[in-house]
Amino acid sequence: MSDSTFDFNLFIKESIDVLVNPKSYFSTMKTTGGMSEPLIKAVIYGAISGALAFIWSLLRIGAMSSGLFGSAIGIMVFIWSIIGAIIGLFIGAVILLVISSICKGSTDFEANMRVTAALMVVMPIRSFFGFAGHFNIYLGVIIGLAVSIFALWLLYNGLVEALKSNPETTKIVSYVLVAIIVIFTLIGFGATRRAHQFMNEFNNKDVKEMMKDSPKN
Repeated sequence: MSDSTFDFNLFIKESIDVLVNPKSYFSTMKTTGGMSEPLIKAVIYGAISGALAFIWSLLRIGAMSSGLFGSAIGIMVFIWSIIGAIIGLFIGAVILLVISSICKGSTDFEANMRVTAALMVVMPIRSFFGFAGHFNIYLGVIIGLAVSIFALWLLYNGLVEALKSNPETTKIVSYVLVAIIVIFTLIGFGATRRAHQFMNEFNNKDVKEMMKDSPKN
């Protein structure tokens, strides 16, 4: 793909290659050619991710879908998913550039931006499994953690194969990132569980109050 034309069929093929065979994909990916291609990729991934979140809101599934305003919130999630993907592309490229520099890899911004755009293929996957936590909080945490670790595996391949970072240093950095993700996942899980308990107690209390105040026949 180039800045003049965007081949959607090639985009689909590359997305599949990233997920199925990241080592092969990143070893042959183009690290030059302009910034419009990675930007378009980010917009598409953001749109797909937002569309999935919107669908879950229509089905009343997920944290953002309950209540009378579930659909309206879903639309806003769709819009902000695209905006967030664009912002995340540039911020992610800067963060990846710093990591690549630590791992003695390429510090070319465009190359890091292109790898970041390829890694954003994880966004729709994360959104697709957004329903899991609605049915079981433990399942949601496990799937979320698995997706995050898989994303780090893709990141490792992107650093080593595309950005030519030092494999051993990259492994160490990857292990540190895994540990950080696990810690924050456990912290988030504790906060989410407390929030669920609070909401359940609050809802049960509301039901009892309604039954108490309802007129008796």
